[in-house]
Amino acid sequence: MNNIDPSVVPIGAMAEKMGIILTQVSAQSVIGTMPVDGNTQPFGLLNGGASLALAETLGSIGANVHAGKGRYAVGIEINGTHHRSATSGLVTGTATALSLGRNVAVYEIVITDERDKRLCTARLTCLLRDAE
Repeated sequence: MNNIDPSVVPIGAMAEKMGIILTQVSAQSVIGTMPVDGNTQPFGLLNGGASLALAETLGSIGANVHAGKGRYAVGIEINGTHHRSATSGLVTGTATALSLGRNVAVYEIVITDERDKRLCTARLTCLLRDAE
């Protein structure tokens, strides 16, 4: 599927509050950034839940693009491994489609820091449904 202008893709209120910005959107790949500042746990490290929220946002957007008109995607499973922490700057998430089927879409999401060091690896499974 062709790339979609990221500025016209709705990301939701939570993602907006977290400062997530989309830079590339297609069914095959969604890329976005998120600031560490404002998304930390009490010790100043990027919150693992924030990483998974970024991952689910990016993967869900890709799955909804894949689902197409008259259909929508809902996340049914997410898991993540946190490899290292970040204390400042921007992190970048890249959601890459692993499987794009009629009823299920699966994405691997890799989150890296500004030095391109991997912070988190997540996998998201979305169920594709017909709109009612």
